[in-house]
Amino acid sequence: MKFLAGIPRFVFFTGKGGVGKTSIACAAAVRLARAGRRVLLVSTDPASNVGQVFGVTVGNTVTAIDEAPGLWALEIDPEQAADAYRERIIAPMRGVLPDADIASMTEQLSGSCTTEVASFNEFAALLTDETSGYDHVLFDTAPTGHTIRLLQLPGSWSEFLTGGGEASCLGPLSGLDKQKAVYAAAVAALADPQRTRLVLVARPSRSTLAEIARTRTELAAVGLADQYVVINGVLPDNTDPGDPLVAATRRREHAAIEAMPASMRELPRDLVELQATNIVGVDALTTLFDPTPPQPASSTAPESAVPAVADAPLAALIDEIEADGPCLIMCMGKGGVGKTTVAATVAVALARRGHDVHLSTTDPASDLAETVGGSLAHLHLSRIDPVQAITDYRARVMAGKGAGLDDASRAALAEDLRSPCTDEIAVFQAFSHVIAESRRRFVVIDTAPTGHTLLLLDATGSYHRDIVRQMAPGTRFVTPLMRLQDPMATKVLLVTLPETTPVLEAADLQTDLQRADIRPWAWIIDNSLSAAAPTDPLLRCRAAAEIGQIQQVTTHTGRYAVIPTLAEEPVGIPALTALTRPSNAATPTRLEPFQKASNP
Repeated sequence: MKFLAGIPRFVFFTGKGGVGKTSIACAAAVRLARAGRRVLLVSTDPASNVGQVFGVTVGNTVTAIDEAPGLWALEIDPEQAADAYRERIIAPMRGVLPDADIASMTEQLSGSCTTEVASFNEFAALLTDETSGYDHVLFDTAPTGHTIRLLQLPGSWSEFLTGGGEASCLGPLSGLDKQKAVYAAAVAALADPQRTRLVLVARPSRSTLAEIARTRTELAAVGLADQYVVINGVLPDNTDPGDPLVAATRRREHAAIEAMPASMRELPRDLVELQATNIVGVDALTTLFDPTPPQPASSTAPESAVPAVADAPLAALIDEIEADGPCLIMCMGKGGVGKTTVAATVAVALARRGHDVHLSTTDPASDLAETVGGSLAHLHLSRIDPVQAITDYRARVMAGKGAGLDDASRAALAEDLRSPCTDEIAVFQAFSHVIAESRRRFVVIDTAPTGHTLLLLDATGSYHRDIVRQMAPGTRFVTPLMRLQDPMATKVLLVTLPETTPVLEAADLQTDLQRADIRPWAWIIDNSLSAAAPTDPLLRCRAAAEIGQIQQVTTHTGRYAVIPTLAEEPVGIPALTALTRPSNAATPTRLEPFQKASNP
């Protein structure tokens, strides 16, 4: 692997969700550890699955990976980080301030702004002397948009503090002035190619390669100039060219790689082949970077190992959604599971049926407009853009609250609004406006990956609690959270892949949502090879491994749909429409768990 040659101390693995960043980062960490290096593998993804890959529990403390001596892992858990951050601030005040003041401070420190600051502090510390005992620190990052935000934060906070302003959320930011040296050191480390390398991970697909091309430019501006490309999941040369799915996939992969911008083709590049099984455990990680040896068909999955998948078309779920009338439809899940495709497909289907539809996204890395690929009557597209949202929010606050202030007070208010914390408030308000629209038309939202969506919902819950406290007894009101909790007003579609980790993550997300009294309405299983009925031995091995996971989904929900792996990417209105063509079979909208075919 080229990206492992002369590897510096800090390495960031980034890319669109679902491209295999965790597998690549874990395999690199294992290889370095087996070469005698002391390695710390850090996940900055709120929906981290590093622990699942190694089969151990990894949390907010450094954990040794016993099967790989010399390797330790750490997951920056946003909630744990926020809890510890709150306690550091509040503990010295207990017994000094009245209980009411302590309760007020606790509430002030309960928002997503605090979570971001706390997580960021841990990240910044890892770029300084705190990790001096390790030869290498590898970062398995959150999906692209939020990684860019994380890597821009050292400069953002440093600039904010250097400006001498006081933040509006004084609790979360109190004491940050002491962090100036830490933030400056973090910026210096990121910008030093002798200390930091960026590995851009993609699949051999148009959308993920376009994503890392954008990422390359944005992170180069932060100072990360030492960049490498890893294209993961490339179809091996020894697959069956007679399988139509193999032939189409190979054409698509070749075209996507050839279409890379010249600036990307100039970067050092590694290709990692598609594996027959999921990469879980140290043994599997050890072989990930090795080419797949040719295998005779007799050594792979027999015909009986790929039973038929239940007839569960997406069109049946859309029929139910339409029957209930205008509502909010939220496509949620980990990055890379197909949320954008599902959201666009549902929106296009409803619009083609004559309904007024607003399709929006809260994901900074979403390619929603590219996925739709055109205009359609009754369909309106938008993006909840954090940059535009903060600009609009600042303008509203200055025009309202700032209108009656003198020059000095207006300057102080403007300084308050420079805080990076303000982003969360602005995005929440934009999100609330979109929710309100769903009273009169269908609103479909392609959400950001799991962890960051939960932070947004946390802000929604905080707003709800504030309103409840402020309203007089007997007053009738409806908050955004109350609409999210109403299954007639909001239908949450959990999107997953028929693989172990994505199904586990979707189940965890369902549990998190249920704690907020939000009940997922249906699950969508995307990119199913078993539903596509391949003939190639390697693909049939992967298809056979899916069946148990599809059965697992039926233990979590009675309503689901399966979308087969497609020969071509579902881009454009005709391709999206094809995903919802009615099945020839009579299909119930509530599907019973199906039985796996037994081997003869």
